[in-house]
Amino acid sequence: MNTMSRRFGQALVLALATVAAAPLLAQSQARMVGPEQIQNYWIMLNTKVDADIPNSGRNMTAPGCVAVSFMIGSDGVPQNVTVRKVVPQSDLDRVATSVVSNFRYGPSLKNNTHEPINTYFIVPFNLPADPAQRQSITNACKLPGFDQA
Repeated sequence: MNTMSRRFGQALVLALATVAAAPLLAQSQARMVGPEQIQNYWIMLNTKVDADIPNSGRNMTAPGCVAVSFMIGSDGVPQNVTVRKVVPQSDLDRVATSVVSNFRYGPSLKNNTHEPINTYFIVPFNLPADPAQRQSITNACKLPGFDQA
């Protein structure tokens, strides 16, 4: 009898561990979605965000961009916020991380299951007025592998 209750206990622990790990596994295998396709899954709720901006640093006034990858979790909050590319090299990476960390999302009408996605955002800094120059700078921050919508 003692062996049977021990096996039942082990099976129960295994079942509970599997149920608890399922959301983590689902988030780690989240779909990779490019910035142009985010609105098919999540809608940004912020109209503006605050950022921590240093008083001085390297290339702070140069035109550039920072690509920040992150996962929009099932609660609409960015997770695993990571700087992936800084063009040109500057001290604006922490500013970009701060900006993206403050984003908040609500699910789109198509995303009624609140499916987490991996994506990225390009934070532009000091861009010139000329649209072609702006595009050239932000193109340098595009990340490959995020166009699987």
